[in-house]
Amino acid sequence: MSKHGQIVKIAGPLVVASGMQDANMFDVVRVGKQRLIGEVIEMRGDRASIQVYEETAGITPGDEVETTGAPLSVELAPGLITTIYDGIQRPLEAIRKVSGNSLQRGVEVPAVDHNKKWSFLPTAKTGDRVVAGDVLGTVDETIVVKHKVMVPNGVEGEIVEIREGEYTVDDMIAVVRLPDGSEKELSMLQRWPVRVERPYEKKLPPDIPMITGQRTIDTFFPIAKGGTAAIPGPFGSGKTVTQHQLAKWSDVDIVVYIGCGERGNEMTDVLREFPELIDPRTGESLMQRTVLIANTSDMPVAAREASVYTGITIAEYYRDMGYAVAVIADSTSRWAEALREMSGRLEEMPGEEGYPAYLGSRLAQFYERAGRVICKGSDHREAALAAIGAVSPPGGDISEPVSQATLRIVKVFWGLDSALAYSRHFPAINWLNSYSLYFDRLQSWYDDNVGTDFISNRHRAMSLLQQESELKEIVKLVGIDSLSPADRLVMETSQMIREDFLQQNAMSDTDSYCPIDKQYRLLAIILHYHELAEKALGQGAKMNAVFSIAARDRIGRAKDVPTGEYQTVFADIDREMAGELEAAVGGAAK
Repeated sequence: MSKHGQIVKIAGPLVVASGMQDANMFDVVRVGKQRLIGEVIEMRGDRASIQVYEETAGITPGDEVETTGAPLSVELAPGLITTIYDGIQRPLEAIRKVSGNSLQRGVEVPAVDHNKKWSFLPTAKTGDRVVAGDVLGTVDETIVVKHKVMVPNGVEGEIVEIREGEYTVDDMIAVVRLPDGSEKELSMLQRWPVRVERPYEKKLPPDIPMITGQRTIDTFFPIAKGGTAAIPGPFGSGKTVTQHQLAKWSDVDIVVYIGCGERGNEMTDVLREFPELIDPRTGESLMQRTVLIANTSDMPVAAREASVYTGITIAEYYRDMGYAVAVIADSTSRWAEALREMSGRLEEMPGEEGYPAYLGSRLAQFYERAGRVICKGSDHREAALAAIGAVSPPGGDISEPVSQATLRIVKVFWGLDSALAYSRHFPAINWLNSYSLYFDRLQSWYDDNVGTDFISNRHRAMSLLQQESELKEIVKLVGIDSLSPADRLVMETSQMIREDFLQQNAMSDTDSYCPIDKQYRLLAIILHYHELAEKALGQGAKMNAVFSIAARDRIGRAKDVPTGEYQTVFADIDREMAGELEAAVGGAAK
């Protein structure tokens, strides 16, 4: 039953109401005559501090506050995919139809369409014993996503009735007799509080890579399925492009993209581009497996704080169906700024740079909901949820609190470098600053599925790049001509690794995505050149002859070879390279 209180104080998005003794922490409330949506974030006696998720202009002391008695929750049902929500799961397209292009405050629109009928096909039958997480049946949510309707958490018993046909999300589709003899009607709709992690049976080790088709990521700094990663970088360094590439090419079934406090024009680009992008896995629009959470910087700051919880709860729901899911949050810095503002209005003791002292624990709560798991249910489905967060440190300074708190939690760090971006090296991931802590876990997968020398080749390439960085300092002082032939070779090979391997053209049809086997063979050719050239120089070949062989040009163009042809072309390049270097040794002997 709803309870009422009265506003006694207003401070921006923070409202204090008295007479709220029947409210609980994190209850959703309706504020004022316009029934603005808010959430209780602090209780002191009968006074509740409420963060309001809409503009509070026009609200005055004495206005009524009504609590719903339920925490902030999301609706989970068919219809989530392809929808664009704001930070508290209000469907923006449906709101536009109600209020026009200028969004009005207090608009109440359900998160999913409660009138649309879905074709429900049962997979369970009358007499089956079911537990929480078991699949009752399926719905074709989009042309590429089969939505699995599951038994809600806390329900267990025997199916006494299950129906096939066209139903809305509220209609009864099954009846389960509970252990106490009572019967419970089930529909396709579930509600789940966003701040509570959805349960699973067991967490599995992160020992399968999430293949993205991006060479810098897959070969040098891989992320596991169910892993966590951060993409810090200054303005203009390519965070958004990198995230678009991950959304488009990663081998996941569902993408949840959270635009958390980003500029409106950046989110507009996402909203325009994603429906037009063709999903390479299905040939359909990328939106057919995507949920977008759009909470831009001009929207109320309080809703920004809720947006990441909304997004990851939706992602957990699809993970529970047995899907591999990726949550991409852009950016957690804006989310942390929302925490800082609300903490300041609550007059809490500030931490470093004004951020709340609990910043690290809140970030951890978000990233720790990722993982590869055995889902609830009798069939023990295996699924994964990866969490990738962009960080926007002011001026690109990653020593600031949000970046440092994030780095203590995540296992992969893709550090974007503005100098690389300005030199048109994309993706602008700095290979000397970035890291991945998943190599030990992923070693056996790479050995079994790619090549036993995949990891060792990566380490050799990294060693050459680090040597190049040291040699560049010497070259600045004394010039490149003072280097020995062996050091000159390190510089040449490192340049090939940077330009012919790490650089990738997101606008190219052939280079935008690179299969893992092609990555392996391309890097192997470059390292094979280094080995043969080192041997040739040791046998007296001249540097110019070794560095100017025609095969090097072919290696430079190798990444643009179509997927179906690269094995033959790479083998030809390898033979040509060996012959030319052998000729260079012979020429020196003469």
